[in-house]
Amino acid sequence: MRSYCVLTGDLVASSELTPSDVDAALTTIEAASAAMANWTSPAIMSHFARRGGDSWQVALDSPAFGMRASLYIQACLRRDSANAVTRIALATGQGTLPSNGDLNAAHGPAFTASGRLLGDIRGNARFAHAGGGASHAALRLADHIAAGWTQAQARAMAALLPPNALTRAEVAKSIGITRQAVNQALWSAGYPAIEDALKAVETDVEECK
Repeated sequence: MRSYCVLTGDLVASSELTPSDVDAALTTIEAASAAMANWTSPAIMSHFARRGGDSWQVALDSPAFGMRASLYIQACLRRDSANAVTRIALATGQGTLPSNGDLNAAHGPAFTASGRLLGDIRGNARFAHAGGGASHAALRLADHIAAGWTQAQARAMAALLPPNALTRAEVAKSIGITRQAVNQALWSAGYPAIEDALKAVETDVEECK
């Protein structure tokens, strides 16, 4: 077994989405998972699986990035769709993946805890951490902030959340807006506080290894 960060999710109110909207949303989440593999050097091992009609799972071999990955997925989804939102149940811990990376055949405490937690997310909550305590509290606060993102804010957040993100000037050029517009979107989306929180959480996880 090795340490994993496991995110298990499903689309909120998927019955109100068209089948093509559901497919598009899950394609966005799969693309976000693939992009995470480029966050560090050497690359993170990132695995994605679709589980049922509107459910999905992502596993990363870098537990410190759990909260960042959750926000990144939600930002990418909001950026690409005005309607699609996903719940995310996060767990970190030991697990085993087959050599082909098939998440549907994975097992271990992290996979079990994440899968079970998804069914316990209620009400307006979108994120939950199986570890409880401060980790869950930080994730829930991030969830509350992310719930208010506009598509413009989500686009800026998706561009800046990766730890190896482009500069704000480069992001502005890549998406065809001014740097001032990028800064405004990030500020209104809570990026400065979120980034500080992410760095603190990630440092804490690394120091606890």
